[in-house]
Amino acid sequence: MITVRCPGKVNLGLRVLGRRNDGFHEIVTLFQTIDLADRLTIEDADTLTLTVDDPSIPTDGSNLVLRAAHLLRERVPQAAGRGAAFRLEKRLPAGGGLGGGSSNAAGALVGLDRLWELSLPAETLRELAAAVGSDVTFFLSGGSAIGTGRGEIVEPLAPIPERDLVLGLPPGGLLTAEVYAALGAALTPRTRDVTVTRFFVKLAERNDFALATNDLEEAAFAMRYDLVAFRDALRASGAEVALLSGSGSTVFGAFRSGTDAASIALELRRAFPDWAVRRCRTVASGVRVETTDEERDQGLLGQR
Repeated sequence: MITVRCPGKVNLGLRVLGRRNDGFHEIVTLFQTIDLADRLTIEDADTLTLTVDDPSIPTDGSNLVLRAAHLLRERVPQAAGRGAAFRLEKRLPAGGGLGGGSSNAAGALVGLDRLWELSLPAETLRELAAAVGSDVTFFLSGGSAIGTGRGEIVEPLAPIPERDLVLGLPPGGLLTAEVYAALGAALTPRTRDVTVTRFFVKLAERNDFALATNDLEEAAFAMRYDLVAFRDALRASGAEVALLSGSGSTVFGAFRSGTDAASIALELRRAFPDWAVRRCRTVASGVRVETTDEERDQGLLGQR
């Protein structure tokens, strides 16, 4: 049995450069993993199955965990015909722009690679991840990274100093397709914007996100004004940056060290009683297989 920790992410800035010929949008974004995470357990089985402790999450072929598993079996000969039973414990709010589905898919690829003893090269895992979904590649490494293309082209950056975050998710989410549609159909295809990419790299290098923006906010805020109210409350609480994460509907605030983020989260829960408010921290890692008792014992024996 393999257990994989699947962290969420926030976007410390996002620019939409235009609509591509394939219908997707060209973006530049600054990804950052957080310590709020789902837990994916995988065991050998005759077929591919998935159970989830959240009844709102689909468990059929539309779930990215099973999509990743089927793709792995199709493209890797030694995985053909293999089965696995997945059990997913959700801690990341669904539909919040925190990348839970993508992280779960990355966790499935990494977990199956270990469970089935495939020993796939890192490049093969990245290619599979990109084929599953836009953000999946990022979660293989996590930490801080620039995402371009649809988000599947990932350039890792040096980790930023850890920050406390306060996240807020309102009741009822936003659909990514609707947010992009509301952004406007006037966007035209463009190639990667080097200037925008350098801007986000500089934000990370300087450890200063006061100028960070998300191009999807205007469209999302027009659809849900309560998102604006939560963002403004975060700013009033001293957040260095308060932004919509991805296409929403989670709004987060990042705080520098020394801030009492726990008290801020408590105050916001009182002010927004219908919202799911969470405190977490940034982390410098992506999906990872949790060490088993047997492996831990072997490691200790090796040190003696």
